[in-house]
Amino acid sequence: MDIQELSKQLKRANPAMVYLVLGTQAVLQQEAKDVFLNLIPEEERVMNVGSYDMETTPLADALDDAMAAPFFGERRLVILNKPAFLTGGTSRGALKQDGEVLREYLKHPQPTTVLVLLAPYEKLDGRKGVVKDLKKLAVEVSAAPLDEPRARRLVEQRFQADGYQLGRGAIDELVRRTNADYGKMMAAVPVIELAVYQDKRVTDAAVAGLVPQSLDENVFDLVQAVLNREQVEAVRLYRELLESQQAPLQINAILVSQFRLLLQIKVLSNRGLSQGTLAGQLKVHPYRVKLGLQTARRFSMDDLSHAYLGLIRCERALKSTQQDPELLFQLFLLQYTKQKVS
Repeated sequence: MDIQELSKQLKRANPAMVYLVLGTQAVLQQEAKDVFLNLIPEEERVMNVGSYDMETTPLADALDDAMAAPFFGERRLVILNKPAFLTGGTSRGALKQDGEVLREYLKHPQPTTVLVLLAPYEKLDGRKGVVKDLKKLAVEVSAAPLDEPRARRLVEQRFQADGYQLGRGAIDELVRRTNADYGKMMAAVPVIELAVYQDKRVTDAAVAGLVPQSLDENVFDLVQAVLNREQVEAVRLYRELLESQQAPLQINAILVSQFRLLLQIKVLSNRGLSQGTLAGQLKVHPYRVKLGLQTARRFSMDDLSHAYLGLIRCERALKSTQQDPELLFQLFLLQYTKQKVS
């Protein structure tokens, strides 16, 4: 289930004894934690809420707390943060945990305790016995990164719940500037709301003025200018990146990665892979795949490969010579345009 379903379920019925919140979206992990905290009246939280970092606290200590009866309240809430022992690896310096302790607890969980495991990982190691036992008993809540439509819908709902009107194109601009990253979108909401508090109307111009465009998004605009052979615009965008203190090698590296992604999307989409499958195989956000598909369909494999190889040569020159980076980029543009003409 997702966070909204969790919230609705907990309002309708008593909570389960064990929950697993799995996924790498930090803002969703926090939202889930807030939902569980609401199970405990604020005046009882000091005595009936325990939160433990599994990288520094022995698992046995946390589960001892879970076994305790609530103190003058209906239930206890015990949260296990970052249970890396459920995955295939552990963080450097993290405390080694004995998963068998949790397996024993799961056999007879304390009925007056809600045990929540906040696991900020893509997946757990399903080969481990403790993971198998956990999956059988725990209610799983997804904190995986949201796709664009879902992220857009939740942000729209947040603005509307706060009493703000959305102008045409406002959410589109927010999606574009944050690469549809739900965490970045939600972080921008209070900034935007504060700025337009008087008329409570969110416009695309307000979003553009308040939400900085990411480096990846700036480079995406540069990629479009390169592919469209818009040399003046491409040089202007490149110069802006240099003026914003971006290192030439970093700019070039992101350009290379963008064109590499476009080539991968072009090849795999020609084999019939869907947008969702592409995102999974390439391990990139679905929104980036959506934009990549739009671009890859408009340009040939030769267009994309010539640009990619030209940028590789530009990278070599940046590393091996003292030539001006902007001059090297202009040379790349001239050679790229010449290949198209010929």
